[in-house]
Amino acid sequence: MADADSAKSLSGLLNGIAQSRYYGNKDITEELLKSELYPELPQEEFKALLEKMVGIVKSIVSADMDLNQMEAFLMAQTKKQGGITAEQAAVLGKFWKNHKKKIRESMISQIRWENSLKGMKWRIDLKSQSTHTDQVNAPVAIVEMEIGKNHKESEFLCLEFTEAKISQMLKRLSEVEESINALTQNS
Repeated sequence: MADADSAKSLSGLLNGIAQSRYYGNKDITEELLKSELYPELPQEEFKALLEKMVGIVKSIVSADMDLNQMEAFLMAQTKKQGGITAEQAAVLGKFWKNHKKKIRESMISQIRWENSLKGMKWRIDLKSQSTHTDQVNAPVAIVEMEIGKNHKESEFLCLEFTEAKISQMLKRLSEVEESINALTQNS
C-alpha cells in the first residue's frame, strides 16, 4: 500500500475513533472502520492497530496536550519498541491539530452535570405598564438568559431590574469583591 493511501486510511481511522468515542456517533463501529478503511488487513492486525490508535488518542486527550507536548509524546512513541512510525506520528499530529478544540468541548459537555449559561442578552427599556403610575416610563434593564445542557432543549429566563435593584445588586457585588480581595490578601 502506498504511503498516501496508508496516511489516508489512518486519518479515516482516527476520525472514526473521534466520531465514535468523543462525538457520540453510534453509527461508527469497529466493523465499519475495518470494511471501509482496511478491508485487506487481517482482523487481528486491524484490532491491534485500532487498539494502539485508541490508546494514543486517549493519552493525548486525557492529558489535553498542547502541540509541543503532543510532538514530544509522538516522538517518544516512534522510538518505543512496537510503537508507531514517523508517518503515523505525522498523521496523528495533523489529526490532533484539527480536532483538539472540538474533542475538548465534547469532553467538557459530557462531564458537566448541571445546566450552564448558554447565552445572555440584555437591553434597557422603558416600562410602559404598571400597577403603580409612578413606575410608568421608568427605565428598566431586561436580561434574557438561555440555560441548558448541550444537545438538550434550553430554558429561557427573563429578568427585569429597576434602577434601584441594579444599584442594590452592584453594591452587593462590590461587597463580594471586597471580601474576596480581603481573603486573597490575607493568604
